[in-house]
Amino acid sequence: MVWPWRRKARRTMARIAIEGPIAGPTRQRVLKALRQVEERECPALLLRIDSPGGTVGDSQEIHAAIRRLRDKGCRVVASFGNISASGGVYVGVAAEAIVANPGTITGSIGVILRGNNLSRLLERIGIQFETVKSGLFKDILSPDRALTEPERQLLQELIDSSYGQFVAAVAEGRGLSEEAVRSFADGRVFTGAQALALGLVDALGDEEVARIKAAELADLDPQKTRPITFGKAPKGLASLIPGRALLQRLGELVSLELAWSSQPLWLYRP
Repeated sequence: MVWPWRRKARRTMARIAIEGPIAGPTRQRVLKALRQVEERECPALLLRIDSPGGTVGDSQEIHAAIRRLRDKGCRVVASFGNISASGGVYVGVAAEAIVANPGTITGSIGVILRGNNLSRLLERIGIQFETVKSGLFKDILSPDRALTEPERQLLQELIDSSYGQFVAAVAEGRGLSEEAVRSFADGRVFTGAQALALGLVDALGDEEVARIKAAELADLDPQKTRPITFGKAPKGLASLIPGRALLQRLGELVSLELAWSSQPLWLYRP
């Protein structure tokens, strides 16, 4: 027996929004929403992305979950909003098709890792670190000293490996050669119009254009099919605080500099 709600779900388009930096909380919310879409057997998913990217592992887990959903027969179309860069691109190329606004900021394909060398500041205020370590590289990127050349080489190899994974995913997702991707994957950003010329997106348009595309791919009536959003971010009482959006943005910037320091990132950081 097929329950009526399940028959209805099979005619429903799902929508998931990825907004802001891609990190732990976003990953958890999006993965849960993707599982719900899979359980309800929705034939189409509209993936709205407005993100500068984020951590490598979180971006890869969302990318893999979208690919698994596609393997189950769900047609996935990504809609790039104001910005979909770096890790946002990585997630987006897991979709079957990508629609971007002409002025969308996208690209920034690459990896960045930053540490903080505070040795001169610490010296001025009389603070010294005492370190006992088990191996030569155990305190790599420690803030109380500069990198040594062997450390720099080791980190560069790590970045190159992560970069190669990024290029391979873009090449596979967009049907391009890795050589073609590397020709523009040097960290630069593009408008949606430029990305179309490079083959990074399939069409120019807003979220409505992406919705119609997803409906057509899943043989749904574009005029009657409206997406149901899964995985909405909780608002709570904090949403009533004036200036909350600005405070949230400042919190994200602090998170980038503190919580993500010394991590390889697929992130657009102007």
